[in-house]
Amino acid sequence: MKGGREPVTSPRPRASLSWDDGTIVVVDQRALPGEYRMLRLETVDQVVDAITSLAVRGAPAIGLAGALGVALSAYRHCSDGMTDEAAVRSDAARLSSARPTAVNLAWAVRRAVGRLAEGPEAVLAEAMTMLDEDAVVNRTAAERAADLVEAQFPGEPVRLLTHCNTGRLATAAVGTALGAIIELSERGRVTEVLVDETRPLLQGARLTAWELGEAGVPYRLCVDSAAAAAMAQGLVDCVLVGADRIAANGDVANKIGTYGLAVAAARHGIPFVVVAPESTWDRELADGSGIVVEERASTEVTDFAGVEVAPAGAAVFNPAFDVTPAELITAIASEDQVFRPQVSQGTSPGAGSLGEVPA
Repeated sequence: MKGGREPVTSPRPRASLSWDDGTIVVVDQRALPGEYRMLRLETVDQVVDAITSLAVRGAPAIGLAGALGVALSAYRHCSDGMTDEAAVRSDAARLSSARPTAVNLAWAVRRAVGRLAEGPEAVLAEAMTMLDEDAVVNRTAAERAADLVEAQFPGEPVRLLTHCNTGRLATAAVGTALGAIIELSERGRVTEVLVDETRPLLQGARLTAWELGEAGVPYRLCVDSAAAAAMAQGLVDCVLVGADRIAANGDVANKIGTYGLAVAAARHGIPFVVVAPESTWDRELADGSGIVVEERASTEVTDFAGVEVAPAGAAVFNPAFDVTPAELITAIASEDQVFRPQVSQGTSPGAGSLGEVPA
């Protein structure tokens, strides 16, 4: 990223992104865990680059970055009290298309643009409202998911498995699935968390492990392909993951590897719980077949830490996400509801059912 690399030396903010005197301040997730570095984003180009390069990642976080990006554009294109709405909408379109799978990005940008006629201050106020809402929403969804797990295993410590990163780094604050895990730990209910390293960019190894360490939650890393073996050996009681887009029927797009986890969990009768805000639902999509899955650069697979590990010219299949069918999902917890896809479809819950627990 050109520009935007000025270090921020103030104490670490609780939020992963914020607005500071006309700039967007974000945690550079590419630098963790080796360095806790903040980026100051002063142009829409820098915001788009931060999203596409995964300096900012996680469906809620990129949505919020997009909304703040609209505010940034509105201020840059305002002169003598008049806003060049066409220019701002053009920037908004670029922001929305920065990553196509996560529905939160387009949702948040659209919501910010909805205040454009009222001027830059109104756009910024809407984006800041979304930041505040995100923390509350995540806390509520995380507590709801924790209640689900606690009801399934009353009085028992649990062994959890998670994939990718769904903590405060992926949101404004608190987190979704990782927020639920930390909540369970604070209740004294977690024996251990198995963390998938999450290939190819190691969001689990770099980010989730870092967050769990900061929170004092016991964890062990495992390669993605070891998760099914861990289930077979009885090391996992429940799987908790996030989501980037949820179709009306409960099909879920999430970080590549999630589908395989759901298949393995179903085979072993282990509850598979998705934690995500209502803004991640795309109820205009009947099912997951309509979800556009982003494919990313081949170098993410052929290179490791800047070193080529595959033959020159190797062809690569590198989808960033996969789609988990609703039938494999035990429950989806949001700030408003617990959705049980199997029950809604009139089928009998499988061995991984969380049973009749409060919604």
